[in-house]
Amino acid sequence: MPRFSVIVPAYKVQAYLQEGLDSVLSQSYPDLELIAVDDASPDACGRIIDEYAARDPRVTPVHLAHNAGLGPARNAGLARARGDYVVFLDGDDTLTPGALRAIADRLKATGSPDVLVYDYARTFWTGETTRNRLAHRLREDGPASFRLTDRPALLGMLTVVWNKAYRREFVEREGLSFPPGFYEDTPWTYPALLAAESVAVLDRVCVHYRQRRTGSILTTSSRRHLDIFDQYDRVFAHLGTRPELDRWRPVVHRRMAGHFCALYADPRRLPRASRPEFFRRAAASLRRYRVPVRSGARPVSLSRTDRVRHTLMRYGVRRTYGLLSALRAGAVRLGRGAAGGLRGLREAALRCHYRIQRLLPLRPGLAVFSAYWHGGYACNPAAIEAKLRELSPGTRTAWICDPAHAATLPKETAALRPGSAAYWTALARAGYLVTNVNFDRALVKRRGQILLQTQHGTPLKRVGLDLQDRPAATPTADFAGLLRGADQWDYLLSANRHSTLVWEKALPSSYTTLEYGYPRNDVFHRAGPGAALELRARLGVPAGSTVILYAPTHRDYRRSRPRHPDFERVLRDLGPRFTILVRSHLTYADAPPTWERHPRLLDVTSHPSVEELCLASDALVTDYSSLMFDYAALDRPIVIHADDWEAYEASRGTYFDLRAFPPGAIARTEDELVDIFATGHWRGSRSSQLRAAFRSRFCPHDDGHAAERVVRHVFLRDPAPGRDNASPTGGTPSPASGTPSPVGV
Repeated sequence: MPRFSVIVPAYKVQAYLQEGLDSVLSQSYPDLELIAVDDASPDACGRIIDEYAARDPRVTPVHLAHNAGLGPARNAGLARARGDYVVFLDGDDTLTPGALRAIADRLKATGSPDVLVYDYARTFWTGETTRNRLAHRLREDGPASFRLTDRPALLGMLTVVWNKAYRREFVEREGLSFPPGFYEDTPWTYPALLAAESVAVLDRVCVHYRQRRTGSILTTSSRRHLDIFDQYDRVFAHLGTRPELDRWRPVVHRRMAGHFCALYADPRRLPRASRPEFFRRAAASLRRYRVPVRSGARPVSLSRTDRVRHTLMRYGVRRTYGLLSALRAGAVRLGRGAAGGLRGLREAALRCHYRIQRLLPLRPGLAVFSAYWHGGYACNPAAIEAKLRELSPGTRTAWICDPAHAATLPKETAALRPGSAAYWTALARAGYLVTNVNFDRALVKRRGQILLQTQHGTPLKRVGLDLQDRPAATPTADFAGLLRGADQWDYLLSANRHSTLVWEKALPSSYTTLEYGYPRNDVFHRAGPGAALELRARLGVPAGSTVILYAPTHRDYRRSRPRHPDFERVLRDLGPRFTILVRSHLTYADAPPTWERHPRLLDVTSHPSVEELCLASDALVTDYSSLMFDYAALDRPIVIHADDWEAYEASRGTYFDLRAFPPGAIARTEDELVDIFATGHWRGSRSSQLRAAFRSRFCPHDDGHAAERVVRHVFLRDPAPGRDNASPTGGTPSPASGTPSPVGV
């Protein structure tokens, strides 16, 4: 029998669940069982739980057939608990290191109480961590264990289940269980604390309570917040069956009033139409359960303002209550719109034009696209635009790009010059907006507009909020601006499960993730066998060459272009059958080349399509560029040149160690890079095995139909657009120009 049963319910927390499960299984006190309950979650929670259960025998997976809610999910876990003590942890929270060891030691020191209350800290998406402001109530002086009457202030702490350890025999004796609905902790916590014959405290932060920006109950607007009345009805019904607990009714009543006021004051929870009903029902509950204060346990004293608020709510005086709240909030919002005024008369006129256009009807048959900060026709938006014209020929499309890139657009697509009147008209009235970066920050997405964020790569390096502790990578990062942009997304396109988990955590918002694969890679499965030869001829590659595409990423810790291999030496050592295509990162696209001219060294930085360069090559050499994830879909050799991994990881940070899970051979020096190609290791069996594993993990949906899935779901409103889980073997990537020539021949 384990000492602890840790019960973790999970529903739509795939971005955080692994961290939570790891925080339990990595505890220095290993005598535990982890009961993870998949509450019929529509995301990857169930698969994550099964993966952990396959790796660790301490994990018991429970899968509910239908979504039941947090309370019933905890009950399902409780039914399987065998531990001496039960500990609850929500799927997006974490135990702190050493928490279970500290809890076990305190239980032993306090004589195995019925309930042990420990502390928590709120961890915000901004990176800030703040300890519970009522932590002083957990001081460990006085008796080791006690009855609640000795320390009634504990009842005034946050009414949650996950900051306590419960003796399982006590839980079973009292018949404690969770009801359905929101605020299910309330009718568990009060009966548990009031019935406990012995309570102890631990003055230590044992839980990190994640304050999610979106997605949690506390940030969800729903009528289900009215469940709070049913939950307090259950509490007072329990008190009614226990005459010995009658003295606690005034305390619980005052706690209930504070709870109602806090919920009503939070604009994120109650829909506007539900607020009058909430206030009426709150007033009725407060009147129904109000009793005179008797001797014994007494309510914690309140401020004068809180007493007035409670009284106004009890009498149902909603308008006066609202006026009081408004006066307390103050008027500090004046002048916000004046900051950062418009530059110049022309810009002012354009913004006025934009505001007027936003008043006019939307054009649902117009879709506006952009890529790479007003660049040309490229990446996922280009593939989606082409498929949209094919499947919905009645839809008009336009592309935002600088005039220098207008020639890359297909003739059927209108060009929009950034900042022009036509540009602002399109942003104001287009039914659909698609980009792989972000639109103008002045964009105000209208009701009815659909914004699709496609992104432009699978993240190896940290992104979004995960860069808050990396000042070298983002010295002037505007995280608030990033989140304002994410708040306007309706859909986020993801290439794989890894990307889905990263984006949901790094840029949390209410968008819908479409894990459909990357449309820009469809061409890898649709190009004919002669495509590579045709592309090579256009690029000027010598006939019969084995072509290496060299495509590094930029360095956050360097202002100048990163070092590149000695291309002349590499070509000399490899012999005349090799040609290198050099694709510099977009950051350095305007900088002149730093290498000597060579007939078998072609600078393809300005080539408009990186997908064409991939098709034209036999192998990719890169460092940490996300291009490796796309190139893996081609099933062609990849060589990683990681000569500065430690510096790169220290400055930017990565989501996994590429050296431990590479897509092919790894070169740490230029000599190793030459040797990998000279010996044929670049296309050997070991490299093929590594590539197959990498491809299986990161290219599960690359089958040539990603663009079609996106168009059918987003534009044609098809809820089931084809195969959502295509196997990497489901499509055959385009072959290279032929079997690579033997090295050195």
